[in-house]
Amino acid sequence: MDSVLSWFKKALVPLLGLSLALALLPQVKAWRGRAGGAVSTTAPLASSTSALPAADPGRVTAEGRLVTYPGAQVVVATDLAGTLTRLHVAEKDRVKKGALLAELKADDLKAELAEQRAKVAEAEADIRFADVNVARAERLLAAQVGTQDTADRTRSNRDAAHARLATARAAVERLEARLAKSRLTAPIDGTVLERSAQPGEHLAAGTPLLTLADLKRTRIEAEVDEFDTGRVALGATVQVTAEGYDGQSWRGRVEEVPDAVVNRRLKPQDPGRPSDTRVLLVKIALLEPTPLKLGQRVEVAIGKR
Repeated sequence: MDSVLSWFKKALVPLLGLSLALALLPQVKAWRGRAGGAVSTTAPLASSTSALPAADPGRVTAEGRLVTYPGAQVVVATDLAGTLTRLHVAEKDRVKKGALLAELKADDLKAELAEQRAKVAEAEADIRFADVNVARAERLLAAQVGTQDTADRTRSNRDAAHARLATARAAVERLEARLAKSRLTAPIDGTVLERSAQPGEHLAAGTPLLTLADLKRTRIEAEVDEFDTGRVALGATVQVTAEGYDGQSWRGRVEEVPDAVVNRRLKPQDPGRPSDTRVLLVKIALLEPTPLKLGQRVEVAIGKR
């Protein structure tokens, strides 16, 4: 009887241990799952990794923005100090090169210009009178009736009249140039992006009034990390995407690769990316129309040539 009881105790201890292990197994699996160490028992590890897309080692991704070509965006400013009397355009207006955009008050300039033009007319009259006197004095001198002093004096008066005429004409040209600056015209064909002043304001010389841009001449300026500069080539194909345009992309082509890297201009959207990385400002020509706005942030994927 003692031997049977002893054998039963020996068999019961392992059975109790196995039962306890089976009871704790779900809790152990749950704890490992929360800790990031769980591995599916229904599918091998290789099946989860094979579902991820393979990275393209030849593609470079970068952030950029839509910009205009050089000379396709200008700020119209006044060269004169004065009061803005008229502004002939509004934001989003399309204008042609040479179109009148704004006017400054120029009453004083107009009055001064009229005065100088009168002086021109006066000098021209003095010259005509002096020419007559010179001719008379020379005839009298030739007939030995007049004196040399009189002839010399009439020539001097004629020369002085010519000098006054030249001075008055120079003043007219100067005032006409200043008056022309009171009328601001469009330097390019483009769209008014911004109005920086309003009629009635007194402006200092150099004050910006309007910003114009030719929205037909735009491209992408991408900030490629300096570590990827060797993987970007002229003529490489580019795919352009932007937030807010889900499922849409546009084709581009690398048309300019600078010879120097510069400081980053765009703040990275990913807080994990360093903001002090130097970048190569790669210029990308768009091969098709896009709905993108000037200055809008985009993402580019630069492939092989």
